[in-house]
Amino acid sequence: MTSLHTRDVAPAQRRMPAGLLALAVGGFGIGLTEFVIAGLLPEVASDFAVSEATAGWLISGYALSVAVGAIALTAAVTRLPRKNVLLGLMVLFVVGNLLSAIASSYEVMLAGRVVAALCHGAFFGIGSVVAASMVAPAKRAGAIALMFGGLTIANVLGVPMGTFLGQQLGWRSTFWAITVIGVVALAAIAVLVPATADDDEPGDLRREVRAFRSGQVWLSLLMTVLGFGGMFGAFTYIAYTLTEVSGFASGAVPWLLVLFGAGLFVGNLLGGRAANASVPRTLVVVLTALTVVMVVFALTAESRVATVVSLLLMGAFGFATVPGLQMRIMTYAGEAPTLASGANIAAFNVGNATGAWLGGLTISAGLGYTSPIWVGAALALGALVVLVVAEQAARSRRVGEQAG
Repeated sequence: MTSLHTRDVAPAQRRMPAGLLALAVGGFGIGLTEFVIAGLLPEVASDFAVSEATAGWLISGYALSVAVGAIALTAAVTRLPRKNVLLGLMVLFVVGNLLSAIASSYEVMLAGRVVAALCHGAFFGIGSVVAASMVAPAKRAGAIALMFGGLTIANVLGVPMGTFLGQQLGWRSTFWAITVIGVVALAAIAVLVPATADDDEPGDLRREVRAFRSGQVWLSLLMTVLGFGGMFGAFTYIAYTLTEVSGFASGAVPWLLVLFGAGLFVGNLLGGRAANASVPRTLVVVLTALTVVMVVFALTAESRVATVVSLLLMGAFGFATVPGLQMRIMTYAGEAPTLASGANIAAFNVGNATGAWLGGLTISAGLGYTSPIWVGAALALGALVVLVVAEQAARSRRVGEQAG
């Protein structure tokens, strides 16, 4: 496997290639699958005659399957050409959503969610490596951000539209639409992602596993869990904060979530551009800003104006971490970035679940609906501390090697 650092990039590849748009379409479909179910959960629960808690497994079961697929499935396909793997993953995605669309029972619906989720982590993990390989070294973080841009657009536009479609024509119509998007993404990847984005030689699972001998790889994973867990720890219960603390009507929540999604989109693109220049500096600035924003949000949540501003900034700084975090682990994985990249996608979902769990504990303890935001600030601060320690260790090692 050729290192990301040493791959020669043809002059034609120095522009953002169309293959990145194909990956973004796949990311859009996957993001829509993950998040749109939240808005349709009451209809699904009613249709299958299950409780809200049971229906909730369609969300939590998906998240757990993402974490499993990100590592296990990526490890299983290491020796295969990456473009072929991406095509296979999109086939899995289409099958999973088709199962959901035609599900005759809750169990079949859950199975469809699990099948679709298995491709999620592997797609973004392998897709990050493919995206980075298609552009010049100075543009790799931006290429990764463009691919993840599909995920953020799903939050801004896809989820509200998918929820509206499901409410008007039945929830199954949304999953039929997602299935069609999957077919479009499959065709786009087949046509637009060049085979030259793959390595010329098959991967080696043992070499991929050896990347985890690096302490910096593990520190990167910990940063991802804490940093992304910080944002989602605050976001998971945001509807309660908006209605019970800020005083917004429940009908305003979807529009406020669109604003949050707009922050995700802008933050992702700007974070990618900044990380092109310097990954460490970008992560320090963004994690610091995210911590400050959430502290201010928790203190001013009773103000509607302050809440709107904080919600936008929390989304922007929260997702601005993604390109840098993904690029950092790929850099320290060296010549074996594929499995490490997939593991980082799993870490994003572990952070999501951890932040939500800790936020729920604080609410159950009677600390109020702003307590998850304080949890998020603490987790983001923890990520910043880990980053500073990791960068100091890396700097000391470089100095030692130069002295040696």
